[in-house]
Amino acid sequence: MIFSSPLFLFFFLPAVLLLYYSIPPRFRTGFLFFANLVFYGWGSPAHLLVMLVSIGINYVFALAVGALRPRPSARRALIGSVVINLGMLSFFKLSVIPDLPLPAGISFYTFQAMSYVIDVYRGDTQSQRDFTVFGTYVSLFPQLIAGPIVRYKDVAGQLADPRRETPAGFAEGVRLFAAGLAKKVLLANPMGIVWDFFRASPEQNGPLGSWIGIAAYTFQIYFDFSGYSDMARGLGKMFGFEFVRNFDYPYISKSVTEFWRRWHISLSTWFRDYVYIPLGGNKGGRGRTVFNLFIVWSLTGFWHGAHGNFILWGVYYFALLTVEKYLLADRLKRLPGFAAHIYTLFSVMIGWVIFGIQDWPVLFRYLASLFSPGDGGWLISGDGLAQARAYLPLMLAAAFACLPVGGRIYAKHRDSKCFLIGELAAVLAILALCAASLVSQSYNPFLYFQF
Repeated sequence: MIFSSPLFLFFFLPAVLLLYYSIPPRFRTGFLFFANLVFYGWGSPAHLLVMLVSIGINYVFALAVGALRPRPSARRALIGSVVINLGMLSFFKLSVIPDLPLPAGISFYTFQAMSYVIDVYRGDTQSQRDFTVFGTYVSLFPQLIAGPIVRYKDVAGQLADPRRETPAGFAEGVRLFAAGLAKKVLLANPMGIVWDFFRASPEQNGPLGSWIGIAAYTFQIYFDFSGYSDMARGLGKMFGFEFVRNFDYPYISKSVTEFWRRWHISLSTWFRDYVYIPLGGNKGGRGRTVFNLFIVWSLTGFWHGAHGNFILWGVYYFALLTVEKYLLADRLKRLPGFAAHIYTLFSVMIGWVIFGIQDWPVLFRYLASLFSPGDGGWLISGDGLAQARAYLPLMLAAAFACLPVGGRIYAKHRDSKCFLIGELAAVLAILALCAASLVSQSYNPFLYFQF
């Protein structure tokens, strides 16, 4: 079950909200835990068992680490928990068992649980003795399968009953959810159709066609993932939770370094706080810093998947960020803004080609098609031109939605009475349009479901 499915929108979410607000506040966390398990186990009870095992293991290890601190045995318990967590994750990522599906969201909830045990070891939070509360934290369905990665210490107070739900928070949650759903259904899905068209036969595209294709994928992956993150934050607000913002207009960046401060923020900060800094960060000299960056970006690639293209994608960003850090930093600052934008978007789009194509021959043919003519000529094939024309208005809308202009206009006028009425009408219209689109269309992929 995913947020943009009719089953979730028309049945699961309304039923859960109705029951949640119908029961006494002191029982709501327990009910959420039950709802989380139904949500996750709906399509695959076996994967629900995997998640429950993960919850149980980390619950026990956190109690042990908390009880043993500050003795050296606490460190051994911590290491044991990390080894088991990474072992479970690696088993599914690297499994040689034919047709063994990867449990949805396993990368997200594994990293979330690991951060909790590590924070208990560091003394940044207390171990949670109530299994239901801890289970609710790990399995919380609003952010379970698409993030953001939420740290226990940031939501510990919000997990306690009674929680503070407010009408204003609920209304803000609906607005955020509607915005995220629109990103996913009205922008990401159509861009995915364009990408699939151009990816199918790179030699036929022509260079312009291939660049249009990867531009479409650049839009698709952003609106797919940031849309689900917005929906997660919106759902969280409906139930009284505040989740961190996961995207901050990454495509306006003027360097790759800045891009990674704005893209998937919760993952970037997780690797910074739990891998890069513990390895020594940038305090051990240039050689050690480069080594630490290599470890972080190799792990980032593996977090997304064990396929070779994800590992290559991680190494690609390691190389780019290292070059920026030691060779390009001052030069980029001296570049005109538009030139820095072009450099960054070019680098990111090449990275998305690597990320988006798992088949090595197709990957290399697509990269080649960006810079050389094929059967489609020097520009674009006739079929590709027709496809581009058909989706040009949506691509322009997607490009505008990547900019912070709309957000600034909203922030400036959101408190006016007329604007509030217009906002309500817009939210209702978006929900109706998205619902109609979901009912009528069969194309509704979720790119980050596999992670």
